[in-house]
Amino acid sequence: MDRRNALKTLAGASATLAAAPLLGSALAGEVQTAALAWNTQRPANLSYKTSFARWCLDGWELEKLCGAAVELGLDAIDLVGPEDWHILKKHGLDSSMCNGAELNLVDGFIHPEHHSALHSRYREMIPRVAKAGYKRLICFAGNRRGMSEEQGMANAIEGLRPMVELAEEHGIELCLEVFNSKVNHPDYMADNSAWSFQLAESLASPSFGILYDIYHMQIMEGDIIATIKKHWPYIKHYHVAGVPGRMEPDHFQEVNYPAIMTTIQTTGFKGYVALEYLIEGDPMPSLRSSMSALYPNMDAKVLKQPLINH
Repeated sequence: MDRRNALKTLAGASATLAAAPLLGSALAGEVQTAALAWNTQRPANLSYKTSFARWCLDGWELEKLCGAAVELGLDAIDLVGPEDWHILKKHGLDSSMCNGAELNLVDGFIHPEHHSALHSRYREMIPRVAKAGYKRLICFAGNRRGMSEEQGMANAIEGLRPMVELAEEHGIELCLEVFNSKVNHPDYMADNSAWSFQLAESLASPSFGILYDIYHMQIMEGDIIATIKKHWPYIKHYHVAGVPGRMEPDHFQEVNYPAIMTTIQTTGFKGYVALEYLIEGDPMPSLRSSMSALYPNMDAKVLKQPLINH
């Protein structure tokens, strides 16, 4: 077909669409049919556990959120501090990622002027996390403020190393979260995979790793599956949301979560994958629907694939 005929064909197709609005419903039907390919039930052989970030339903009391989590089959609530751990325990839920030691999101371990304050707070919190029976505690790089990545790396290693050693003593993991600096967190240092995984490699400890937020990294660089395959030993935790807008991880956003979850499953990951998205309207139908984004397509073809070489 030459260019002129192709344009005529496209024009005809546009006229047909304009004259037949019901085709929109047909397209929606195709999307719904595609949705059936997403697992709606948790696979029996799922290696990892599932969670939901508390702050995304800040309007709900934690008691109510815990009840919803139990009903949905979640294993934990994400980003809960020590003042509320007793509520999680009451409902038999884990605190999949503890917080409360950080100063904020912008004054982090790349800033030597904050090391003293951060060390004081993490020295207090690390033993508390361990005593409560939890495993992970979040930390942040902080904003660049004109600092080079090389200097930020050196400062982060210096600031984190004694805290990582303390975490090793108590058997917990410090997890540094990656953010996008294009939309949500301008000037944040750990806004790319190369810098973040170099930090983890430099610290070289089982008690330090990366909280790999798929939403943020899709915005910054994409290439999610290849990155997970390359760097999975350093990933301690995952966050999930739809792109763009940090909305529900459904079929109307750009990330193919079942394929990504399949990759995570093939690494043998045993940590948490946590939903961290903004909910509009009634939370329960949204959460119930979004659970399918956390499950891999464990069909016969996938099950025959070998695990990534450990």
